[in-house]
Amino acid sequence: MSFGNGATRIPRARRPGTRRAGGALTALLLVLASVCPEAHAYPARVQVFVANSGSDNVTVYDPRMREVVATIPVGRSPVGVGAAPGGDRVYVTNELSDTVSVIDARTYSTLATVPVGLHPFGVAVAGSRAYVTNFGADTVSVIDTATNKVVRQIPVGRLPHSPAASPDGRRVYVTNNGAATVSVIDVGSDQVVATLPVGRFPAGVATSPAGDRVYVAATGANSVNAISASGPTLMTTQPVGAVPMGVAVTPRGQVYVANAGSDTVSLLGRNPPVAIPVQDEPEGVAAAPDSSYVFVTNSASGSMSVIDTATNTVIATVPVGAEPEGLAVTS
Repeated sequence: MSFGNGATRIPRARRPGTRRAGGALTALLLVLASVCPEAHAYPARVQVFVANSGSDNVTVYDPRMREVVATIPVGRSPVGVGAAPGGDRVYVTNELSDTVSVIDARTYSTLATVPVGLHPFGVAVAGSRAYVTNFGADTVSVIDTATNKVVRQIPVGRLPHSPAASPDGRRVYVTNNGAATVSVIDVGSDQVVATLPVGRFPAGVATSPAGDRVYVAATGANSVNAISASGPTLMTTQPVGAVPMGVAVTPRGQVYVANAGSDTVSLLGRNPPVAIPVQDEPEGVAAAPDSSYVFVTNSASGSMSVIDTATNTVIATVPVGAEPEGLAVTS
C-alpha cells in the first residue's frame, strides 16, 4: 500500500537442576517428551503475544504446551507489541484507535488503555517507560509504566515505524520509514542525540545482546543495515530477501529477518544468508530468551511459524488471529 508520500507498507484488506526421578516423575517426563519430541524437549517457560491487526485481538501462545492459551480483545488494528523487562506487562499499539493497551501477562486482563499519538505502530520498553512510535504524527510518545500516563512527546523523523531499546535501557532506536533514518533517543533526557542515514524505508530494528550493534531492516532496499552503537555509525549492509520487515537477534547473537515479499526468514552470518521458507507475508519476528526458538508472524496466512534454531527449520505452524503483525516474547 502506498501512502502517497513515498512510504510503502504491505497491502492490507483494510486500513489507510538435576535429580534422579521417581516413577511418577519419570512418567510425566515421558509424556512431555512425547509432546515435544524435537531437539529442544523442554523450552524455557515463555509466552508469545501476537497482535492480530485484522481481528482486533492478541493471541497468547505457550511454547511448552504448544497451544494458544488466550485471546485478548484490544483496540482497532493492533500492530506492535512490547514486553516489560520483568515479563509481567505487555504493551500493544492499536493503530486505528490511537491507543496502547496495557495487558497483565499473567491474568491476560487489560489494565489500562492509554491515548497516544496518531497511528501508533511500534512499542519498546526501557526501564520504567514505554516508547511508542506514532507513524502518523512523526513523534514518539513516552508512557510512564507506573502511572500508564504519557509524560512526553519526542519529535523524530518522518513516519516513525519501530523502536528497540538497548539491553542496558539507556537508548531507544527508532526507524523513520519516510526519512530513511534512525533516531537515537537518550532515555535519561528523552532527547534525540543522533540521527543516522540507513537504507530505504527502514522498518524493523533490533539490538545485539551486548548492545554494541543495531540491526535495521531496510524494506525498500531488500537489505539489513548493521550499525555500530558506539558511534553510532553505519557499519555494513547485508542483502536479504524481498521486502524485509521484522528483525530479531537471539541471546546467542543469531540475526533473523522476516522477508514479507519472498515468504522467507533470512539467517545472517553466511553469504548469501540462509533462507528459511515460512508462510505468506512474514512480518514480525521474535526470539525465545534461551535462543531455542524464533517465532514469526505470517500476516497473509493468519499464522505464526515456530523455527527451531538448532536446525533452522519450521517445526510448528500455529493458527492465530487475522493479519498478525507484531509479537513479543515474555518469560
